[in-house]
Amino acid sequence: MAPNSLFSSSISSSPLSLSHKLGNPFPCLVFKTHPHKPTLITCKTTDSETQRQRPISEPHVSIPNIELEGTGTAATTRGQLFLERQQSMAAAALVLASEKKKKKGKKSPKLSSAIACCYGCGAPLQTSEVDAPGYVNLETYELKKKHRQLKTVLCGRCRLLSHGHMVTAVGGNGGYSGGKQFISAEELREKLSHLRHEKALIIKLVDIVDFNGSFLTRIRDLAGANPIILVVTKVDLLPKGTNLNCIGDWVVEATMKKKLNVLSVHLTSSKSLVGIAGVASDIQKEKKGRDVYILGSANVGKSAFINALLKMMAEKDPVAAAARKYKPIQSAVPGTTLGPIQIDAFVGGKLFDTPGVHLHHKQAAVIHSEDLPALAPRSRLRGQSFPVTSHERNGEIKGNGLNGYSLFWGGLVRIDVLKVHPLTHLTFYGPKALQIHMVPTVEASDFYQREVGVLLTPPTGKQSADNWAGLQTVQELQIKIEDQKRPACDVAISGLGWITVEPINKLLESSDLSSPEEYAEQLHLAVHVPKPVEIFVRPSIPVGKTGEEWYEYRDLTEKEEELRPKWYF
Repeated sequence: MAPNSLFSSSISSSPLSLSHKLGNPFPCLVFKTHPHKPTLITCKTTDSETQRQRPISEPHVSIPNIELEGTGTAATTRGQLFLERQQSMAAAALVLASEKKKKKGKKSPKLSSAIACCYGCGAPLQTSEVDAPGYVNLETYELKKKHRQLKTVLCGRCRLLSHGHMVTAVGGNGGYSGGKQFISAEELREKLSHLRHEKALIIKLVDIVDFNGSFLTRIRDLAGANPIILVVTKVDLLPKGTNLNCIGDWVVEATMKKKLNVLSVHLTSSKSLVGIAGVASDIQKEKKGRDVYILGSANVGKSAFINALLKMMAEKDPVAAAARKYKPIQSAVPGTTLGPIQIDAFVGGKLFDTPGVHLHHKQAAVIHSEDLPALAPRSRLRGQSFPVTSHERNGEIKGNGLNGYSLFWGGLVRIDVLKVHPLTHLTFYGPKALQIHMVPTVEASDFYQREVGVLLTPPTGKQSADNWAGLQTVQELQIKIEDQKRPACDVAISGLGWITVEPINKLLESSDLSSPEEYAEQLHLAVHVPKPVEIFVRPSIPVGKTGEEWYEYRDLTEKEEELRPKWYF
């Protein structure tokens, strides 16, 4: 029991009579009696050591002078506690930084006592560092503070982002130009570390164009055992004629291998609002009083998804309609959101936008900020196929296909074709801004040194090309051919797109060529990428009109059918 607390005595006889007969058994207690009043025993600490050695317990305890913030539905939610903890940590970091600057004779950033944050990015508001996130003009800050409107303040960096400027605030992630490197990618991830200890509903976003690169393989470290609703974004970018039934089955198959607690899978488009209504319905069904957190890698489309979700919910919910006025900022810059942002999207729980998890293995981590828009597809993907050989007028094929050739995907990827069947062809799916060039492998190195930053972009500009480290990682792939009538695999480049490898080009299979059996059962490729970028070899995603022709649904057992998450679009 803590000292200086009051508790009621159930002793029927006078405490003084007991003390005369038995002696005072508690020397740290001073007994006082008041006639005609209920007897109270007042605890006073006289010896801290004695108090520690003799703990006192009493079944009836009253704790005065404690103000509760509410009970039942008015009680503070776990999400609000999480937000307050993160904002307090951010405020403490600013205070520590200000103390260091005081020693150097510089002005310190001013913080609100309420730890107000920018509603666009979640950064704590401050009035001294113009280049840092959270900066607000002092006059504006004081005026908003006076009228208690700090929650409606948008910081200077977010205003620039909303007008298309590429201003980064995350350091240690490829040496972006512009902006002040205010926080590291590791610090952003640390802001999410407490989530695994919370009882929450996790909405995990994955980009279908960069499925493997944006999946967050260490999602367990962030979500813990919390249930997950998997939202696949940007399905409107898939090639024309794609059967979403095949895509949904392909996504579920890939998700099952991760062994996560996934409740359902939704194929969505924040632009066209496809599938958003289903996600909103599922959230209302599964949240069960818990707070809802939006998780995903940087640039996966969290802010765009939240805006689409609020737009869909606003049609029937006035709470969501009011929340649309102050919504998170959208931009192509990784690290737009720098802190958790609370959004009053529905009654009975909160919705939280969280900082994107920066992944070092994505292309966005190695190129400069001015090249970032080139990595973002803005329209429906169209595969760029490279036939293995050239055609003569009579339709016959001559040559040895792609053997001995190298293909450059902008200045970011180089593929050397070491040994394939002459009918093999490669189809590239990714941003249109990246052009593909094919040269003989013996000339590939000289060609790259000469044309990087000129013909092979990104990187763009002479200065960027001079500082470009090049394609330092080389991974040789031995791809086994299991069925000549189906694509052998996809070679996915993290943060960019994928290349479908087909052992037999169906457009040319009727030509008079040597039979495929004369060639090795494996395709041999060498893929060059920048050093931290990862390469994934996966089963081919069934896109386009031909995808549903070759895609095969796997037969499921009763147990698999029961455990397998349902998918919707």
